Amino acid sequence: MSKANKAFNATTSEKVFDVANYVVMALILIVTLYPFLNVLAISLNESTDTVRGGIYLWPREFTLENYTTIFQYDGLIQGAQVSLARTIVGTLLGLLSSSMVAYTLARPDFRAKKFVSTFLALTMYFSGGLIPGYILMRDLNLIGTFWIYIFPALISAFNVFVIRSFIDGLPYALQESAKLDGANDFKIYYKIILPLCKPVLATIALFLAVGQWNSWFDTYLYNGSKPELTTLQYELMKVLQSTQQGSGSTVNANDMAQQMANISPESIRMAITIVVTVPILVVYPFLQKYFVGGMTLGAVKA
Repeated sequence: MSKANKAFNATTSEKVFDVANYVVMALILIVTLYPFLNVLAISLNESTDTVRGGIYLWPREFTLENYTTIFQYDGLIQGAQVSLARTIVGTLLGLLSSSMVAYTLARPDFRAKKFVSTFLALTMYFSGGLIPGYILMRDLNLIGTFWIYIFPALISAFNVFVIRSFIDGLPYALQESAKLDGANDFKIYYKIILPLCKPVLATIALFLAVGQWNSWFDTYLYNGSKPELTTLQYELMKVLQSTQQGSGSTVNANDMAQQMANISPESIRMAITIVVTVPILVVYPFLQKYFVGGMTLGAVKA
């Protein structure tokens, strides 16, 4: 018998180990996937039938009425446009700002490195509170503007530290060599640091995008009276509240009231969950390989 054939003749213990691996992985897959499939099944099930319970992996009475009810609300399209805009702009500017601060803190010749790092770390544990924050936004004339969604979230201490840890793992000789060739700090940052930091930048980009896409409280707090600046999450929150209260939107209250009587809050809640989750699920596969590498390498140093 050749060595190649012997390699495929696994022992009994190896076969048992392989079977146990398959069983454990299958259980993990089921535990991970079941909640999403259950939410999808309930969102596609007839609302009054959902109240009976017993919906698990597939709808008992298939219907698209829950989604139809959601998308009949005024302001949903405008909210989706604003949410998409704030996600794109907020992610790009937040990524740029955090990476520039991280690059500065990773420089060994930056004298205020320890002070700035300590200051940023304190922001992770202490904040001014809701009222001082509102007063600050008011004094900066950001209330009632699109930029209220962008500027407060430009720099996150956590994101800065993750990117800085990744940069610390890169050979500093690369920057020294570039300086000898006449490159300034901006050129080093743009030509060397950013290309080498693609994994961690993709990871942070996913964090920023999910945060911007899912945010609704800032809309409620600062732009609740501005229909042109409403967001998708805020509008969906109003849909859920209308369902729970048994009334429709303020614009279509008379038309929606009767329809809402036959819609359960649970069905609408599940449909809303699918609506806000699908865009992130579509983007995630494109960033997955960077996400794993970025989190692994970015966590090497603290």
